[in-house]
Amino acid sequence: MTNVNIRNMLGLREVVNVSGTMTGLGASIAVPEVAEAMSRILPQFVEINDLQRRASAVIARLTGAEAGFVTASCSAGITLAVAGCMTQDNLAAIERLPDTTGLKNEIIVQMGHVVSYGAPVDQAIRITGAKPVLIGQATSAFEHHLEGAINERTAAAVYVVSHHVVNYGLLELTRFAEICHERNVPVIVDAASEYDLRGFLEAGADVVLYSGHKFLGGPTSGIVAGPKEMVRNTFLQNAGIGRGMKVGKESIYGVMAALEAWERRDHAAIRAREKSYLDLWREALGAYGGVSAVIEADPTHNPLDRLRVTIDPTVAHITAWDLVDALARGNPPVIARDHEVEHHYFYLDPCNLHPGQEEVVAKRLGEELDKARASNEIIATSLSDRNRRRFDTLRRWPD
Repeated sequence: MTNVNIRNMLGLREVVNVSGTMTGLGASIAVPEVAEAMSRILPQFVEINDLQRRASAVIARLTGAEAGFVTASCSAGITLAVAGCMTQDNLAAIERLPDTTGLKNEIIVQMGHVVSYGAPVDQAIRITGAKPVLIGQATSAFEHHLEGAINERTAAAVYVVSHHVVNYGLLELTRFAEICHERNVPVIVDAASEYDLRGFLEAGADVVLYSGHKFLGGPTSGIVAGPKEMVRNTFLQNAGIGRGMKVGKESIYGVMAALEAWERRDHAAIRAREKSYLDLWREALGAYGGVSAVIEADPTHNPLDRLRVTIDPTVAHITAWDLVDALARGNPPVIARDHEVEHHYFYLDPCNLHPGQEEVVAKRLGEELDKARASNEIIATSLSDRNRRRFDTLRRWPD
């Protein structure tokens, strides 16, 4: 059965992912060690809390934290960590959430960090019954904004590290944490898609949350890491609102395997291979007028580059978003990173390709650009209609 094409069997499209570690595409390619570990533990019974203790030791070793545990996702980690800061280890309060009567219940977030990763960051906070307190403006936050927001009702502050956030004009983590700690406010860092497993705690975070299924190549999951007391208070939420965010034995053990594989991974060799893909695509696109291809570093300083492809539709005869959509409709579908496509560019991310797929991407780019060049008119559809169709598709599910 190992050679069975699961996607064909289920009637699913064979997607080529140059978008990155996106949850909507399955996040990442699980490393072989993870698949093996999960298959080994699935037939066995274990005591979940004891397995989480074993996971805590691995998480602590890799992150430098005192303790950790595995939850359903990084988003779940935000919710549980916020709840833990409000209830501490009060079991009665844990069972009462989202009723926060008598608890500190304000959570500070910079306005420029309130983004959507598929759902709004502030909703992950509000699920607990907490009140998000947004500071600053969309493109600026200063020390006085943070200092002025902290009061006797402040339970914690959340700091988001993501390519989605505004990357200028906001407080950087070290100073953000210093101000919070001067007033005894813990800092929770959402670092879902980050390579750096140690730097955020070293920079002043109290609890750091990672995705287990993005760069780590593990199962769908989230990792909570931090000091023992805060991690315990967060873990205790599994007796309350965290019940619906639980993970099975296979995910816990799969994350352990992913972390240990990460420790052994040849990161330099992977970076060199990915760079060769970017060079291939840049060279292929160089033959087309109206197309500019530039290698750019990751905005949150992960050791990863992407190819930024900028389209001049008057010369290339197609808009950036129409090219992205054509790639996605084709055979095979090539899904690009298009979160800023209204600015006439998109990205090609090399981190999630199987061997040989880099050539498929180059070929598909050429096919669609050749069609556009042969067109008598510029292929330019309505961007607003495109955005509307995305949500119409969601509303039609499952039909």
